Amino acid sequence: MTQFVQTSIKNQIGFITLDRPKALNSLSLDMVRAITAALLAWRDDGAVKAVVIHSSSERAFCAGGDIRFFHDAGRSTPQGGSALLEDFFTEEYALNHLIHFYPKPYIAVMDGIVMGGGMGVAQGGESNRMRIVTERTKMAMPEVNIGLFPDVGGGYFLSRTPGQLGTYLGVTGEVIGAADALYAGLADVFVPAGELAALFAMLESADASSITQSVREFAARFKAQAEPSASMLAAERNAIDKHFAGDNVGAIVASLSQDDAAFAKKTLDTMGKRSPLMMCVTLSQLRRGQSMSVADCLRMERTMVRRSFENGEVLEGIRSVVIDKDNAPKWSPSQLSEVSAEMIERFFEPAWPAHAHPLRELD
Repeated sequence: MTQFVQTSIKNQIGFITLDRPKALNSLSLDMVRAITAALLAWRDDGAVKAVVIHSSSERAFCAGGDIRFFHDAGRSTPQGGSALLEDFFTEEYALNHLIHFYPKPYIAVMDGIVMGGGMGVAQGGESNRMRIVTERTKMAMPEVNIGLFPDVGGGYFLSRTPGQLGTYLGVTGEVIGAADALYAGLADVFVPAGELAALFAMLESADASSITQSVREFAARFKAQAEPSASMLAAERNAIDKHFAGDNVGAIVASLSQDDAAFAKKTLDTMGKRSPLMMCVTLSQLRRGQSMSVADCLRMERTMVRRSFENGEVLEGIRSVVIDKDNAPKWSPSQLSEVSAEMIERFFEPAWPAHAHPLRELD
């Protein structure tokens, strides 16, 4: 437990409460370490049958990593080679891996904002996970807006969404709601925010050994309130699959430019504000991630993060959004036509010898 992470055990369920509301639960290194410590302690504890991670605030589950810290640490040393950044991302990615392979049911209540690093601690696992959304959920991997890429395993979970939905979400950084998240396979059930108190009461009284089934049964009555087939992503699925099928961002833009529909025009406008370089890097990341294991994706992204801070695009992006708040980043290059294959490939070049990679022990 730290100042911003509270833990408890009730009804054989370990509860992790993110409690940094003023920062929208943005993850610090201490928070990453506290979550990791709790999960490791409960993993081999027979008295704990499942884990629930949630927020103390209705505004946000977790808005991501602490990007102001990233900016300050990245600017403190040449080429962004801060030891604090090295520790943060290495330990965060190790936590994402731990969650993905956690042997017990892992339930994430994604009420409010869930972005970036928040997705990393919510999307892990497959057979044992349960991801809950509410009408307040605002979900995104918005990293291209700050000169980064969808990390924390984004190359894995975005590339496994239906069709080109993950490509669209990663390259544009668009924010989606509950029905969209369900349609994209980035959430499992919907529970109205007004019913969360009842949900937690159920969690604290139901049979912990079958808790994910109990959550599904609890949420079943609310299914019609967030119907995936009525989502924006469902409505625009054909256009998304058509325009985002290529392996070149320039081709995606060209395809969108030939479409007079409002969705295409809005998407073009959004992409026009993103980092041209990082949209291209993101597209390459997602295409590579399609055939990678989660461990390989995390290792790839760990290298990419290091290259990102060496490059400096992320520092300019954070400056414009968080530090100066002018929302006028000076992207380099400023145009898609100026992004070369060599610039993109640089982000994937090994940053460490294989035997010295900080995530070499991941399976």
